[in-house]
Amino acid sequence: MNPAGLSGAAYWLPVVSAAVIALALAMYVVLDGFDLGIGILFPYFPSETLRDQMMNSVAPFWDGNETWLVLGGTALFVAFPLAYGVIMPALYVPVILMLLALVFRGVAFEFRWLAKPRHRRWDIAFAGGSTAAAFAQGLILGGILHGIPVAGDQFAGHVFSWLSAFSLMCGCGLTVGYALIGACWLVMTTTAEAEQRARRLAQPLLAALLFFILLVSVWTPLEFHRVAQRWFSWPNLLYFSPVPLVTAVLAVSCWRGLTGRHPTLAFYSAVGLFLVAFIGLVISTIPYLVPPSITVWQAAAAPSSQGFILSGMAVLIPMILGYTVFVYRTFRGKVRPGQSYH
Repeated sequence: MNPAGLSGAAYWLPVVSAAVIALALAMYVVLDGFDLGIGILFPYFPSETLRDQMMNSVAPFWDGNETWLVLGGTALFVAFPLAYGVIMPALYVPVILMLLALVFRGVAFEFRWLAKPRHRRWDIAFAGGSTAAAFAQGLILGGILHGIPVAGDQFAGHVFSWLSAFSLMCGCGLTVGYALIGACWLVMTTTAEAEQRARRLAQPLLAALLFFILLVSVWTPLEFHRVAQRWFSWPNLLYFSPVPLVTAVLAVSCWRGLTGRHPTLAFYSAVGLFLVAFIGLVISTIPYLVPPSITVWQAAAAPSSQGFILSGMAVLIPMILGYTVFVYRTFRGKVRPGQSYH
């Protein structure tokens, strides 16, 4: 884990910075995941009343959720400039696609209300932007996991090096996952027809997500020797054996929440599936920030830069967490047809 034999601040500061980035990404995937999922599901809720109810269920939260993406990107730029300088040119196309899609989604969210009753184009922009952003994030994930060619601490591939069957599969899988978590959010926060329609959609989405989780779990060790060595060597096999068991328990719990009277159980179980999958990906790649060649310590900035960004994060993260808890607690409960925050 520490091939350079580092000690003290030079060893621990990069580890803490990487943990902060992992936290920011996990929070973003969970929190922004469900409102992206609502956009993905938009075409399956044809009436204006249902769509208004869907958007009102996330209206107080959606813009704050994206704070975590900004936080993670900033931390990567300051704490690991080498990794940032390699990842960005390697994934320039899907990153730009993601950012443009998020812009379309954000603008459509606000302008849809102002354009009524001629808001069909903004409905299309909201659904298309959400779907494109989710798929692009999957492409980014797949491109990183597949491996980025590096020579002399610089990206050594071409503009479409990220494009592979594996990255396309990750794009589809993440889109399905966001749709599931969005459907579970609607089950938890809406009523009447919106809730029932979301229940019907969430059940096949859960099955589809489990299929993609299984596919990734089989594909990655078969194609990448480093992943197989990590998971199936002893005693790692013993240490990591709870991961599939926890996944199975969460899947059953989510299904029970969708088919029973405990809608919060479905949402939190879906969140748990995301977190377990995220932990599994971290296990597969650690200690590399740019698989399979650049580790956390090789990519790290000077300890003074690490200390600077961590000092700022020590102030910002509690503030963001406090704001997040306050907003979600204030606007908890179900949104009924006709209710609006606009």
